Amino acid sequence: MANGRTNSEDYIQPIRRLLVGMLVFVLIVLFLIWRIDSPRVERFRVAVIDRVVPNFEWAMAPVTATMKIVRDFQSYQRIYEQNQELRRELQQMKAWKEAALQLELKNARLLDLNNVRLDPELTYVTGVVLTDSGSPFRKSVILNVGQRDGLQEGLAAMDGIGLVGRISGLGQETSRVLLLTDNSSRVPVTIQPSGQTAILTGNNAPTPVIEFLDKAELVRAGDRVVTSGDGGVFPPDLLVGQLIEDPNGRYVVRLAADFERLAFLRVLRGVAPRPIDERHDVINFNGTAGSGG
Repeated sequence: MANGRTNSEDYIQPIRRLLVGMLVFVLIVLFLIWRIDSPRVERFRVAVIDRVVPNFEWAMAPVTATMKIVRDFQSYQRIYEQNQELRRELQQMKAWKEAALQLELKNARLLDLNNVRLDPELTYVTGVVLTDSGSPFRKSVILNVGQRDGLQEGLAAMDGIGLVGRISGLGQETSRVLLLTDNSSRVPVTIQPSGQTAILTGNNAPTPVIEFLDKAELVRAGDRVVTSGDGGVFPPDLLVGQLIEDPNGRYVVRLAADFERLAFLRVLRGVAPRPIDERHDVINFNGTAGSGG
């Protein structure tokens, strides 16, 4: 058995070497033929290609299909990457759009503040609403202006359209605005065009109540409500809102200011009342004015 295996190996190895040598020789000849730049060789190459390649179309079909699949996959991959890039750009554009809308809203509110017509004697300070410090029992906001800006207690605050409230709490750099909707807010108002005076009372609701109205039959829903200026609480003729009637038959006011989007407020500074520091300004109990000296 060992001798038979050895004899077969002795025959196989020379044959293998011969085949490898012939293959190498054929490859070298083909290489030289394909590299030789000669018209005869070129015609020979063309003849070989014309004879061999058409007969091997069936063999090239799987390769061609595979290459097509690879190209399609690469194309789909590029489309997927482009789709992801477009999604990221769309998200960025949405963020930019939101930022642009917010800037447009702020700009519109500032323009509204600039377009509000005020008494020439009134000056104002525009502040930014830092935070809403309201609660179920107190409705107020904080501004970034205070005593350093010349503010005083009780000054009126407006947004771009109507009255918002008054300064109630003052610091050097910040101030608190008590809103008209606060339960402790009381504002003397005039209802136009009838000229009826009343008190606008906050009730911690979006629509404050009209109280102490003398002749209710002279007013109707839709009338304009402005400040009366009585008592020197607020300057007169500041827009407050529109008179409406609630389901209970009471008159309430739909406020002109947008309390849901308070971003900037204008604090009005009028002529400060002259303090009573002289004796002749004091009224005696007997009805006569005191004399100086």
